[in-house]
Amino acid sequence: MTPEEIKAALYRLTDDEKKAFILDTLPVLTKEVMKDPAFMMQLFPVMLGILKESGMDLQQLVQMAAMFGGPPGEK
Repeated sequence: MTPEEIKAALYRLTDDEKKAFILDTLPVLTKEVMKDPAFMMQLFPVMLGILKESGMDLQQLVQMAAMFGGPPGEK
Protein backbone atom coordinates (compact mmCIF):
# COMPACT_ATOMS: atom_id res chain seq x y z
CA MET A 1 0.00 0.00 0.00
CA THR A 2 1.14 3.52 -0.71
CA PRO A 3 1.04 6.22 1.98
CA GLU A 4 -1.90 7.80 0.11
CA GLU A 5 -3.84 4.52 0.15
CA ILE A 6 -3.14 4.10 3.86
CA LYS A 7 -4.33 7.64 4.59
CA ALA A 8 -7.50 7.10 2.55
CA ALA A 9 -8.24 3.88 4.45
CA LEU A 10 -7.64 5.60 7.80
CA TYR A 11 -9.94 8.49 6.92
CA ARG A 12 -12.75 5.99 6.29
CA LEU A 13 -12.54 4.59 9.84
CA THR A 14 -15.16 5.53 12.40
CA ASP A 15 -14.12 7.89 15.20
CA ASP A 16 -13.86 4.98 17.65
CA GLU A 17 -11.76 2.98 15.18
CA LYS A 18 -9.47 5.99 14.66
CA LYS A 19 -9.01 6.36 18.42
CA ALA A 20 -8.21 2.67 18.83
CA PHE A 21 -5.78 2.81 15.90
CA ILE A 22 -3.95 5.83 17.34
CA LEU A 23 -3.65 4.27 20.79
CA ASP A 24 -2.48 0.96 19.33
CA THR A 25 0.04 2.25 16.79
CA LEU A 26 1.41 5.55 18.08
CA PRO A 27 3.77 4.02 20.66
CA VAL A 28 5.17 1.57 18.09
CA LEU A 29 5.45 4.10 15.26
CA THR A 30 7.19 6.71 17.37
CA LYS A 31 9.73 4.45 19.07
CA GLU A 32 12.36 4.71 16.31
CA VAL A 33 11.55 8.12 14.87
CA MET A 34 11.74 9.83 18.27
CA LYS A 35 15.51 9.27 18.19
CA ASP A 36 15.78 11.82 15.35
CA PRO A 37 16.03 15.36 16.80
CA ALA A 38 15.07 16.93 13.45
CA PHE A 39 11.87 14.89 13.35
CA MET A 40 11.08 15.90 16.93
CA MET A 41 11.31 19.55 15.86
CA GLN A 42 8.77 18.80 13.09
CA LEU A 43 6.48 16.87 15.44
CA PHE A 44 6.47 19.46 18.24
CA PRO A 45 4.36 22.10 16.42
CA VAL A 46 1.95 19.38 15.27
CA MET A 47 1.44 18.23 18.85
CA LEU A 48 1.05 21.81 20.08
CA GLY A 49 -1.56 22.39 17.36
CA ILE A 50 -3.47 19.32 18.49
CA LEU A 51 -3.41 20.56 22.08
CA LYS A 52 -4.55 24.04 21.03
CA GLU A 53 -7.44 22.66 18.98
CA SER A 54 -8.49 20.46 21.90
CA GLY A 55 -8.78 23.47 24.18
CA MET A 56 -6.18 22.08 26.56
CA ASP A 57 -3.50 24.53 27.62
CA LEU A 58 0.11 23.71 28.40
CA GLN A 59 -0.47 23.95 32.16
CA GLN A 60 -3.22 21.32 31.91
CA LEU A 61 -0.83 19.12 29.95
CA VAL A 62 1.84 19.42 32.65
CA GLN A 63 -0.74 18.54 35.32
CA MET A 64 -1.92 15.53 33.31
CA ALA A 65 1.67 14.37 32.74
CA ALA A 66 2.29 14.60 36.48
CA MET A 67 -0.76 12.41 37.13
CA PHE A 68 0.41 9.72 34.72
CA GLY A 69 4.11 9.62 35.33
CA GLY A 70 5.22 12.17 37.83
CA PRO A 71 8.08 14.55 37.30
CA PRO A 72 11.13 13.25 35.46
CA GLY A 73 13.61 11.47 37.69
CA GLU A 74 11.09 10.41 40.34
CA LYS A 75 10.56 6.88 39.06
